[in-house]
Amino acid sequence: MQFIDQAEIQVRAGKGGDGMVAFRREKFVPAGGPSGGNGGNGGSVILEATEQLQTLMDFRYRSLFKAEDGQRGGIKDMTGARGADCRIPVPCGTMIYDGETDTLLGDLTTPGQTLCVAKGGKGGLGNAHFLSNFNRAPEKALPGLPGEERSLRLELKLIAEVGIIGLPNAGKSTLISVLSAARPKIADYPFTTLVPNLGVVRKDDGDGVVFADIPGLIEGAHQGIGLGHEFLRHVERTKLLVHLVDATAEDPLQDYHTIQEELAAYGRGLSDRPQILVFNKQDALMAEDQTQLTAQIQTQLGLPFFWISAVTRQGLDLLLREIWAQLEELAVASHP
Repeated sequence: MQFIDQAEIQVRAGKGGDGMVAFRREKFVPAGGPSGGNGGNGGSVILEATEQLQTLMDFRYRSLFKAEDGQRGGIKDMTGARGADCRIPVPCGTMIYDGETDTLLGDLTTPGQTLCVAKGGKGGLGNAHFLSNFNRAPEKALPGLPGEERSLRLELKLIAEVGIIGLPNAGKSTLISVLSAARPKIADYPFTTLVPNLGVVRKDDGDGVVFADIPGLIEGAHQGIGLGHEFLRHVERTKLLVHLVDATAEDPLQDYHTIQEELAAYGRGLSDRPQILVFNKQDALMAEDQTQLTAQIQTQLGLPFFWISAVTRQGLDLLLREIWAQLEELAVASHP
């Protein structure tokens, strides 16, 4: 399935039904009064978040969504039927912007959450509404009002508690595949991962935590170079980042700094997000090389870090314990 995380659509609410001009025509009622009913209200356009979708791909093939018009008022003071709403399912994590002003209209993050983006027009009044002591036989009725119409920009930001970031070939896809049931494409060349991958990692108590493998960032990603700028937005919702570095790279520490600079350049607080620094591919290093790199990390970075091998699963238990501990700390901090 192709991953689409941005879309532009047009929405049009239904027009209200016209009011009716009618008079009572009943036997033995020679002076029947006005009986024209009001028109029904037009249907509205409503977006609804659902867990059944993970992409905005459906909007690539359909961009116009219309609700039904309200029905005309009837005789005997009968109000016209209301137009049916147009309900549009969107993935959880969809942000809705006004296409003209770029104003954020809503952020649908939980299943079942809804947002009315275009309100249906009000039905017109029938002539029965205009009956008065001064006008016993009004022949006036009002037309229904038009529904709202607007252009929208949809932007999907994946909802994951843990984001795995790093340069291409750092082993992000391998890591998420061994931690969860996700099965991303894995190969020994850059940009194997062309879309974000989601996986649920289970804790010992059975609770699941959503991890996201963010496609490879490179230098200049925030300016549109490579693939990273297309997916940096998906990091914004994560609570914790796992920064994966290829320990076998030519200069692992420079790789670390490259990603940090991209996060800072992108902004939106990404560089301030809590991170766990992890050096991958421990199995491919000689013991003396690992010792030398460890000394460089301690001297130049002075940060806590973990050694793992996603392929052999070495060090993963210790890493997961740290992830669970930090998530718990963040949860306590957000609910003092």
